[in-house]
Amino acid sequence: MFKNKTLLITGGTGTFGNAVLRRFLDTKIKEIRVFSRDEKKQDDMRKNYADSKLKFYIGNVRDENSLRDAMHGVDFVFHAAALKQVPSCEFFPLEALNTNAVGTENILNTAIAAGVERVIVLSTDKAVYPINAMGISKAMMEKIAVAKSRIANNTTTISITRYGNVMASRGSVIPLFIKQIQDGQPLTITDSAMSRFMMTIEDAVDLVVYAFQHGNPGDTFVQKAAACTLETLALALKKLLKADNPVTIIGTRHGEKLYETLLTREEMAVAEDLEGYFRVPADNRALNYSQYFSEGREELALEQDYNSHNTHQKDVDGMCELLLKLECVQSALRGERVEI
Repeated sequence: MFKNKTLLITGGTGTFGNAVLRRFLDTKIKEIRVFSRDEKKQDDMRKNYADSKLKFYIGNVRDENSLRDAMHGVDFVFHAAALKQVPSCEFFPLEALNTNAVGTENILNTAIAAGVERVIVLSTDKAVYPINAMGISKAMMEKIAVAKSRIANNTTTISITRYGNVMASRGSVIPLFIKQIQDGQPLTITDSAMSRFMMTIEDAVDLVVYAFQHGNPGDTFVQKAAACTLETLALALKKLLKADNPVTIIGTRHGEKLYETLLTREEMAVAEDLEGYFRVPADNRALNYSQYFSEGREELALEQDYNSHNTHQKDVDGMCELLLKLECVQSALRGERVEI
């Protein structure tokens, strides 16, 4: 479906953007446009890939005007630009809202105006039952995407992908643990029972491509994923790297959950099981107040949400096998320094 098509990736200099380039540059796609604010990262990518299919656009998703030229002639959009760090979003919640929610509104408006065929909006498990500013802003992003999908039904198909922790992505804990091992420091764990979904970046790209292939307007897609506790993750890294660093419990940080949820009870009640994925159709009911106040749904009481505590849990050996897929782990095994 990507043959002779033009793809735009917002936030394209990040972990996800690089993974998409590795996946698509050698295919028959016509052009990949990277849209981001960071000219240094763009220049690094330009030199690294040296491919004529790759085009770079400087801009900010908060500025609708800067998106118009980048969107012209585009067939597909991967919207990955976001503020993702929980602590920084807690200190500057309006910045998170402006980038993650208002920025998405700008992306969708310009995509619809340009006649883009499909847009996939990348979300996070933190948008489900959100307790921090990052999750709240991403939850608003999802609501905006579903609302826009209703009015763009005949022109632009807008869908959402929601995924959990992408291993070794920017700011994630795995590179931190490796660096602590290499520096002879204790591994700092917030709570040994804290669990997180574990996905590779390739899994994240697979999820987005699946959404492109199967998405209806307003659909939310979730990939079924294994999880593990932070204690298991630390023990697996110590085993792989033959380390005996102690583990220090530092306590749960502000804005953190004990476990993450990918689907709510309400979503599980309507979700379609597609073997390796769940599809949640858009809530397209009319503004009928009886459906909010006087008419209930008995099946909701029987459902559980889908979270990192009740999904398949990896043990230490299982995590070792998964961790070996990561380049940062392979680098550490070769004795190379890993920077965070």
